[in-house]
Amino acid sequence: MTQLTPLQNLWLTETIRLREEHAGPLEDLEANRLARAAGGDLPSRIQRRAAWLAERDGLSAALTHWLQGARLALVLLMVFAVLSGAGLAFAALSQIPVNVFWALGSLLGLNLILLLSWALGLIFAGEHGATLGRLWLWLSEKFARDAKAAQLAPALLLMLQRKKLNRWALGTLVNGLWLLAMLSALVLLLTLMATRRYGFVWETTILSADTFINMTQALGALPALLGFNVPTVEMISASGNGALDIESARQAWATWLVGVLVVYGVLPRLLLAVFCFWRWCRGKAALSLDLNLPGYAQLRERLMPTSERLGINDAAPEQLHRVESHVSAHASDGALLVAIELDDQRPWPPALPKTVSNAGILDSRESRHKLLEQLSRFPPARLLIACDPRRSPDRGSLALIAELARNASATRIWLLQAPPGEALDSARLGDWHVALQQLELEFADCAPLNWLESGHD
Repeated sequence: MTQLTPLQNLWLTETIRLREEHAGPLEDLEANRLARAAGGDLPSRIQRRAAWLAERDGLSAALTHWLQGARLALVLLMVFAVLSGAGLAFAALSQIPVNVFWALGSLLGLNLILLLSWALGLIFAGEHGATLGRLWLWLSEKFARDAKAAQLAPALLLMLQRKKLNRWALGTLVNGLWLLAMLSALVLLLTLMATRRYGFVWETTILSADTFINMTQALGALPALLGFNVPTVEMISASGNGALDIESARQAWATWLVGVLVVYGVLPRLLLAVFCFWRWCRGKAALSLDLNLPGYAQLRERLMPTSERLGINDAAPEQLHRVESHVSAHASDGALLVAIELDDQRPWPPALPKTVSNAGILDSRESRHKLLEQLSRFPPARLLIACDPRRSPDRGSLALIAELARNASATRIWLLQAPPGEALDSARLGDWHVALQQLELEFADCAPLNWLESGHD
């Protein structure tokens, strides 16, 4: 079984709950038995059941594909963020000479507007950033290329919304991508300033020079605390008439512009990304199943029952799940013969070698459950299951055969001959052959006692 993180376990459990809520209960006899055998409290049993069902039905593989698609979608968004940041830097220095406040607006304008919008949405709604989140989820699903992965995203969103973790997950994504864009703009800004000579000016028609002097000094106050230079009043006043051809003035303006970008562009996004990620990690660690949900409440009796139930009798399904043994050859020992629902007309058991154990006839729920529990603890190396082909291969019998086979290293099916004076129904026998072939189990109409005793025909 695929190794899952606690969050992925909860995620798959929620997916199974939604699936059963919309499509009805799944065939879960073996999943329930394994969950009961593993012990633990009800949430751990529910998660173990869901993990087994997800592995059987391909949801675990779909989750792996979805996560791969999510990583690819994230890489695509990161590349877009880097290119966007580079575009902001090019736009800021596109004018010669550089208008400092036009450059500042190019670098920080959109970022600050969206930052304020995100903060307001976080305070009043908690859902801002959903557009970017939906884009990421949509890309993740497209890149996953797995139809079953479509069930995963709704389950994840519902699970996170109950604890309001979606706001912190989206906050980490949004602020992380904007942080990457700001860093990209900063790196390209420094690269362009290091390789080209820029002059800096400010221009206005209706504002006074004092306004620009005060704005420049106010914006440079915080960067100055971190060691960034701020142009002097004389430099600011002189730059209103044209770019100063003085090295110290160019460096002062360049340093001021970089400092403002760092303090008002990079640092807020960095702090918010770290804060959202911290809240996300705390909330993720506290996630648990809501046992009050109807889908989970109904499992209590099946997974922590006062009396346990086994066995069903329905028509055989069109498609059966392939049997894969969970037992290695090193973890098993001995040989075992068991029969399923034989009538009194047939003498049982046949003569057996001393090395072969007889598990009797499984004709009740109690006997089935007792044997399955025994096989869970002491799996045999070889298991021979005797079946009466005069009975139809119903879903209950085939499910029991599959469960027994999964708890033995090797399994064969013995389709018994009809008693003297009776003939087997060829159509019903053909149904048995088809069903056992789908289960990929070997079968024969005579007892392979040599194989059962020694492991060789």
